Amino acid sequence: MSPAIPERALALGLRENWRQFWLLVLVNAFVGAMVGLERTVLPLLAEAEFGVASKSAALSFIATFGVVKALTNFFAGRLGDRYGRRRVLLAGWMFALPVPLLVIWAPTWSWIVFANVLLGINQGLTWSTTIIMKIDLVGPKRRGLAMGLNEFAGYLAVAFAALGTGYIAAAYGYRPAPFYLGIAFAAIGLALSLFFVRETQQHSALEATTFEQRATARDYGGDVSARELFARVSWRDPALASASQAGLVNNLNDGLAWGLFPLFFAAAGLDVAQIGVLSFTYPAVWGVLQLWTGAASDRLGRKRLIAGGMLLQGVALGATALVRGFWPWMGAAVLLGIGTAMVYPTLLAAIGDVAHPRWRGSAVGIYRLWRDSGYAVGALLAGVVADLFGMAWAIGVVAVLTLASGMAVIWRMPETLRA
Repeated sequence: MSPAIPERALALGLRENWRQFWLLVLVNAFVGAMVGLERTVLPLLAEAEFGVASKSAALSFIATFGVVKALTNFFAGRLGDRYGRRRVLLAGWMFALPVPLLVIWAPTWSWIVFANVLLGINQGLTWSTTIIMKIDLVGPKRRGLAMGLNEFAGYLAVAFAALGTGYIAAAYGYRPAPFYLGIAFAAIGLALSLFFVRETQQHSALEATTFEQRATARDYGGDVSARELFARVSWRDPALASASQAGLVNNLNDGLAWGLFPLFFAAAGLDVAQIGVLSFTYPAVWGVLQLWTGAASDRLGRKRLIAGGMLLQGVALGATALVRGFWPWMGAAVLLGIGTAMVYPTLLAAIGDVAHPRWRGSAVGIYRLWRDSGYAVGALLAGVVADLFGMAWAIGVVAVLTLASGMAVIWRMPETLRA
């Protein structure tokens, strides 16, 4: 059990809680690295070692991951509010430990799919919880910066793990060498969480005592049923629902990039190392720029960054479908990373702006339920369209949906940042 924090020592703020905050940033880097293990190698492994020719079947591991992660996000928020954040974080790491071993030993593709069930649970519990814990610690003033730092660490780790596994696979084959990294990532993440991470629910309770109610205090009070909260985040509240739909579409196109881009680039003649570089570039740009975009949303507001980022992602995806060659695709990957960086931490900060501290963890869980459903929707949609019309058409369809999502944010979402 983690050491208790004396009542008089409790304070909200990044500076006041910097040790625990940066420790959680480091933990989230290992969370992201677990996903990065798969982004270059696994789609190629489906065809090369398991003979999975259908794009829909090849992307089934992403669909499974997305459904499981989405559902786990919902329960992670509720469990964290009820039983504490740290317990949920530790449980999440226990599900990570078997994942690389299952991929290494898999005799059939169904083993890979099952490994991604466990990975989805791991990601839903650990990533959701590190987000909620950072929001607990920093309070309202630096929320955008906190989310930028969290997502920076997670997705930069995704990028470097994708790059590293690409080069390892080029030198030593698709299995087992690239997945030895996963054993280390899971063990270190669990050790850091077990021995050094402290509970942060006390900080959430502290903020709840001083929470500044909006004019619509009745709508944003602390006592909300689970059914009412689900409706509020999913469709009833314009700010929360707009964030949920934008999050879903954002991860829809990320699911496309994860599963279909390696196959698309391989079909065009790129080698595994080049595919690894492209798989690295998009999340690397996304990860690094969140250091700026998260903090910028604290000054400029949430809505304009979310809308602009969704529109830019749509343009980048359209360009990917239309151009050919390593360097043009590199440019499109950079644009896609910029657009995603504008959106990702800002959506989380917007949820934090609106949600009362007493039900914030649950609100984040419901938002992430919808957001990570996008992985499943993207994998299924991209796989079906690619099988019927070709991979370029699949990318183009997702580009149009992403542009439409940006327009929906402009039309419906109010600004959530309080002056």
